[in-house]
Amino acid sequence: MTSPTVPHVEGIDVPRVSDWLTASIEGLTAPFTFELIAGGRSNLTYRVTDATGRNVALRRPPVSNVLPTAHDMRREHRVISALGPTDVPVPEALGLCTDDTVNGAPFSVMSFVDGLILRDEAAAAGVDEATRRAAGHSLVDTLVALHRVDVDAVGLSDFGRHEGYISRQLHRWHTQFTQSPVGDVPGPAVVDRVHDLLAASIPEQQGVGIVHGDFRLDNTVLDEQGRVIAVLDWEICTLGDPLADLGLLLVYWAEDGDTDGALLGVTPTRLPGFPTRADIVDRYAAASDRDLSAIPYYKAFGFWKLACILQGVTARYAAGAAAGDRSGGGQFADQVRWLGERALAELEAR
Repeated sequence: MTSPTVPHVEGIDVPRVSDWLTASIEGLTAPFTFELIAGGRSNLTYRVTDATGRNVALRRPPVSNVLPTAHDMRREHRVISALGPTDVPVPEALGLCTDDTVNGAPFSVMSFVDGLILRDEAAAAGVDEATRRAAGHSLVDTLVALHRVDVDAVGLSDFGRHEGYISRQLHRWHTQFTQSPVGDVPGPAVVDRVHDLLAASIPEQQGVGIVHGDFRLDNTVLDEQGRVIAVLDWEICTLGDPLADLGLLLVYWAEDGDTDGALLGVTPTRLPGFPTRADIVDRYAAASDRDLSAIPYYKAFGFWKLACILQGVTARYAAGAAAGDRSGGGQFADQVRWLGERALAELEAR
């Protein structure tokens, strides 16, 4: 008798992962199907469906070219576990596998949250203006709620150093930028120049909070009314300066009249109904006691950090490590330079 053929899923050892899921996650029933969810350019996310039709989400690092500390599944699992009882909406943490013999790298499993993800203008066009407006407001309110979390109360006081966040981030991302050459091109010189300018003028940190690190519209799941029901992609979360999250959100946030965007032209927030960047700052300011006068600095830092991250993505694509999502890889090198130039323009305009 011929043994049944096990389907190949890039990034998943189907037999071993299936055995682990059955043994480790209560209520899951084999056999499983694994579907890579398009859109992720860093950690890989799979929809896992069991024999009863139940869905869970599995997250793992890229299949190769993994930079130090950039894809830590343990951190992501710990933070969503800690935030579960708070007002910050997150998926339910279900399990963490740290045994590399199972799948070649650690992976985490969480509940699969069904809802709207507004990844692009086509998705955003599918909802009305009132829903878009509600989505923008809920996004800011969720960010404020995250930054209000008492790190001691949720058991995350040792999740990262409390002070010197920007300085540490500058070192971390610049190091990873220099470790991600593409061919014989080490990256645009403007990224190095902006690093030095940012390092010379770091604003004083106003308290400590949980910093998501990549907080944006398409890293959230919305209900039909536009309310955020889950924040996703916590892989680079740590403790530090919350205003870095706000600055990066503004970098991602396009509005009517913009001719470009930080996400390779993926700019759903240009559609009518979404609040403007000024509206976002005003709503955050109204709910926070933080001084926002240094927001241009945090925007520059956001542009610069994205340049460093995309350099790493470019290196992974060049090495063939995209694991199924290879759309747009050829544009990344030019985008790195553009992001560096935008960061420099923000600094010079202060």
